[in-house]
Amino acid sequence: MTAKPGKKAYWIPVVAGFLRQGEKVLLGQRPETHSLAGQWEFPGGKIESGETPEDALARELSEELGIDATVGSLKLACTHHYGDVNILILFYEILYWKGEPKNKHHLALEWAMPEELKTRNIPEANRKILPKIFKGLGVPWRE
Repeated sequence: MTAKPGKKAYWIPVVAGFLRQGEKVLLGQRPETHSLAGQWEFPGGKIESGETPEDALARELSEELGIDATVGSLKLACTHHYGDVNILILFYEILYWKGEPKNKHHLALEWAMPEELKTRNIPEANRKILPKIFKGLGVPWRE
């Protein structure tokens, strides 16, 4: 998509976390009241004014899952656009967390094997970069 001359792009910065339990990663199903309702995503959310990405992700994981998380290194950064809205997504590894993830925000939470992402209903922003997500998770990509 090419921006119209004189029109400034609108960007939403978003963070997401790779939480692992053995070989599985935590996915949340988006609520019916949100955009992309019913799709499966990595926990996270929007960066608020004045927050670092790491602080935003720790806050989102507390709000959505009720955990106190230690945010690790940036594993992947990508962009996507939905119409006139551009999304910058930063994926971080979550090293440790206190508490058991609880479903405080999503329709459902599920620990899933990375291979399941290929057949799940996931946002297009994630689908188009699945090989990079697998690399960020340290999992071999097989078509």
